[in-house]
Amino acid sequence: MALLRPPVPGDLGWILHRQAVLYHQEYGWDWGFEGLVAEIVGKFVAEFDPARESVWVAEHAGAIVGSVFLVKGDQPDIGKLRLLYVEPSARGLGIGAQLVDACIDRARKIGYRRLVLWTNDILLAARRIYVSRGFVLEAEERHHSFGRDLVGQFWGLEL
Repeated sequence: MALLRPPVPGDLGWILHRQAVLYHQEYGWDWGFEGLVAEIVGKFVAEFDPARESVWVAEHAGAIVGSVFLVKGDQPDIGKLRLLYVEPSARGLGIGAQLVDACIDRARKIGYRRLVLWTNDILLAARRIYVSRGFVLEAEERHHSFGRDLVGQFWGLEL
């Protein structure tokens, strides 16, 4: 288990950096992914609504080992799970599931009716967590992003 806490100054930049580096190392994704993460984090900071949004930073053994964001969706009763990641050194410890559970619990407390997310089919560990929590695959689309041919997936969970 990890300590889940709100971010402190420097954490969001760290999360952006680590996601860009890890996805490049593990999947060969280019700096286009870093741009997407920067856009998501920037919008979160610029439009932060503490009544409807949250971010959790996971710490284990004194180090940041992951994070996840809950952001407002396109409709008032829909939340979005964004930017789940866990450091390779902390995988297999249940931290990804802990982060997703925190996001789902907060979405329910806020009163969201649905929680949605977008991912890619090659992110197998994350997909296993989503399925185990009741998320359902709603659509897929092939796309060329981050220097790769990918299959994007849209998942939803009725709360």
